[in-house]
Amino acid sequence: MGNNFSEILGRQRKTISEISRNTGISRSALTKIYYEQSTSISFSTLKKLCDELNITPNDLLIKK
Repeated sequence: MGNNFSEILGRQRKTISEISRNTGISRSALTKIYYEQSTSISFSTLKKLCDELNITPNDLLIKK
């Protein structure tokens, strides 16, 4: 499974640092998600990202 995190950040002109500050998710965790190096994502992280970016899980997660 992959994600559209980098594309969404680009469209919304937001940075990993900004998302980290606003959500409390570590920069290292967000960087792994951004570069699709993360092997899993917790529901709490997923919810925080979706709330911050005003998207649904379906917008973020993609099947590869």
